[in-house]
Amino acid sequence: MTMPYHDNVSRGAIAAAGAAVAAGAAVRAQPLRAKGPLVWLDMDQQALDDAYDQIVYAPNREQVAQRRLANSARARAAIGAPERVAYGQTEIEKLDIYRTKRANAPVNIFVHGGAWRANRAADYACLAEAFVRSGAHYVILDFTNVDDAGGNLLPMVEQVRRAVAWVYNNAENFGGDPASLYLTAHSSGSHIGGCVVTHDWRKENLPVDILKGAMLGSGMYDLKPVRLSKRSKYVKFTDEMEEALSAQRHIDKLNTPLILAHGTCETPEFQRQTRDFYAAVKAAGKPVELLVGEGYNHFEMLETLANPYGLLGRAVLAQMRLSAAA
Repeated sequence: MTMPYHDNVSRGAIAAAGAAVAAGAAVRAQPLRAKGPLVWLDMDQQALDDAYDQIVYAPNREQVAQRRLANSARARAAIGAPERVAYGQTEIEKLDIYRTKRANAPVNIFVHGGAWRANRAADYACLAEAFVRSGAHYVILDFTNVDDAGGNLLPMVEQVRRAVAWVYNNAENFGGDPASLYLTAHSSGSHIGGCVVTHDWRKENLPVDILKGAMLGSGMYDLKPVRLSKRSKYVKFTDEMEEALSAQRHIDKLNTPLILAHGTCETPEFQRQTRDFYAAVKAAGKPVELLVGEGYNHFEMLETLANPYGLLGRAVLAQMRLSAAA
């Protein structure tokens, strides 16, 4: 007895599956071309440019961004709008504080990514709910972008450092514990975060261990290869900038236990940058943990921070000695 309806469904499912596989293969397939002169490691200019261009390895970037914005709106509806506070003189120098109900609570500070060019604090409210419900305040920073800074990364780093100092000096005013500050960051935000954790805080008369822990996800920690890539079209790299803002060259100033993370579907350079920074910190005898997200691309990795049982959410809560059941 034949069952044409089910046969048609099966054929349709097989066809759809085949189309999906073909589409995925098309996205991932690299066009055949002659390899040019090597620019960095085993990469020619195009390969290096691709290795610092997320869309080449994460074609679902816009889909994930839409999810983040929608989930951020839902999070604000669930936990309330943040307190918006200025930490500096310019309009962009503000931060969002999502408060927990716990008194004298630890504080987690988030530094967003966006290729140093894009995104705002409001875009990342989705990350706050898991921490607020677990007993921590969650602070999301706004800061200038490299285009508005004339191609200079230094103002961005300086603003984020001042924001961290502001949180330390004002934590008690919003129910936070200045002795329990933590930092999380993603992508170009993790580059900035690396510059924050390797800063000599004694210059600001602040504790060298102002941050009790940090999670830097999917970041860049040495600017030399980045400078060689097409990102140099909008970042005006100099020798001084490369040296000052390459965290891997300043591990001697690191006094913060680190969690470093990358996904297996990220670009080869973002994976290597994380592995090399991890190896250098470990070789220096400083506390560091490496997390590898199996099957996650650059943007999907961040989604696991919003989930208290996700790869990054679970790790950061444990670092802060918090439980999702709190």
